[in-house]
Amino acid sequence: MRDETARLPRILIVEDNPGDVRLIQEAFQDTGRAHEAAVARDGVEAVNYLFRRGEFGGAQRPDLILLDLNLPKKGGREVLEEIKADGELMHIPVVVFSSSSAPADVTGAYKLHANCYVTKPADLDELFKVISWIEKFWLGTATLPHSAEAA
Repeated sequence: MRDETARLPRILIVEDNPGDVRLIQEAFQDTGRAHEAAVARDGVEAVNYLFRRGEFGGAQRPDLILLDLNLPKKGGREVLEEIKADGELMHIPVVVFSSSSAPADVTGAYKLHANCYVTKPADLDELFKVISWIEKFWLGTATLPHSAEAA
């Protein structure tokens, strides 16, 4: 039997901007905690990954989802709604990570049961700090469902 507590935490980054993807990945690597990361570049790809459809049939479920709201093909709100409506996915923490700080976007994300809403900082140093805080809380402090099940 495989020891689930020994596996690396998995992060799904749902982001269409290649530059932001690269910076987010670098910021997570900079934290020093080993992890696995997958990237979905639009909402359709994210849903296919999470529901293990098509080319993602063997995809591992993430422990944390970092979700942009403004995505091509299917918006982040729709992706969030599908995640939180599914009994197998609803427990996965979703951190909405968007450039928007509009109150309607923040409130709308929480109404769809986002676990956290973080506005992307424009400053590179701030971005690294924010990703470090996200990593420390969600992958270091919080007990995630896979950890609780393995106990």
